Amino acid sequence: MQIQFIDIPKITNTKGNIGVLENDTIPFEIKRVYYLFDVPSGAKRGGHAHKKLKQVLIAISGSFDVVVKDGKSKQTITLNRPDRGLLIENNRWRELENFSSGAVCLVLASEAYDEKDYIRNYKEFKESQLNK
Repeated sequence: MQIQFIDIPKITNTKGNIGVLENDTIPFEIKRVYYLFDVPSGAKRGGHAHKKLKQVLIAISGSFDVVVKDGKSKQTITLNRPDRGLLIENNRWRELENFSSGAVCLVLASEAYDEKDYIRNYKEFKESQLNK
């Protein structure tokens, strides 16, 4: 399983840096943006896959781990830089954990919310990957 990072262009300034997201930065048209914050210590988020949707996750503040599984292998990636995003392709199981205090996870999604696009049972996800 190949993991792809997205470098977020930044404008540096002594007064503070600016991260810039434009149409050519993200490899899909962004149809939904949301963010996770105030995640309690020890809590996990995610725990699902998407049939169609792709996402880019960015640690806007703090850090967290992203566990990505393709049904055969597993990788854990720590996100802790606001100028680097993690592309999660469709048909990838994802779990977010180990949130630092004050962590904020920005999510850029290729599709609007659609409950029918979710695979929420890991056994079903693994079975769907075997049929490919």
